[in-house]
Amino acid sequence: MKTATKSTTAKSSKTTGKTGKMENSEFHKFFVDELKDIYWAEKHLVKALPKMKKAATSEALAAAFEKHTTETQQHIERLEQVFELLREKATAKKCDAMAGLLEEASGIIGDTDKGTMIRDAGLILAAQKVEHYEIATYGTLRTFAENMGHTDVQNLLQQTLDNEKETDIALTQAAESFVNEEAAAE
Repeated sequence: MKTATKSTTAKSSKTTGKTGKMENSEFHKFFVDELKDIYWAEKHLVKALPKMKKAATSEALAAAFEKHTTETQQHIERLEQVFELLREKATAKKCDAMAGLLEEASGIIGDTDKGTMIRDAGLILAAQKVEHYEIATYGTLRTFAENMGHTDVQNLLQQTLDNEKETDIALTQAAESFVNEEAAAE
């Protein structure tokens, strides 16, 4: 009888993601800590994207950065929903990786000439490094949520992951359609 109760509890927690044991586990604490890390990353990215937009030469790249600024704000709001679902305070913990990536983006702006496609190529490079970091992070966090039975959290993280992948593809298309070729000709 005891085994059947344990099995039922495990199935129940798998669908709701609400077990006291899981919420107090080291894995859950690690998960929340990493959510705080990406929350910091998104909050700082949303401030950096307008600077990247301003530095862009092509209107198409500037528009892509403007679109991604709006999407990043949605990612922040989605993370706040995640914290709420987990009954955690939405707090940010400095993300050294994102801090470094944003510093690198600023360096690219400083190291390239205004009004050149070389700058745009560099901005795309910096933006794709950010996207790849976010894709890796959201993919892993989504899997963590799935393993802990946090289905609602998993779904929210999947939405952001899908959006990050779409942004990466759009940046690749911009680079391949005209930016890289024009940069090479400068």
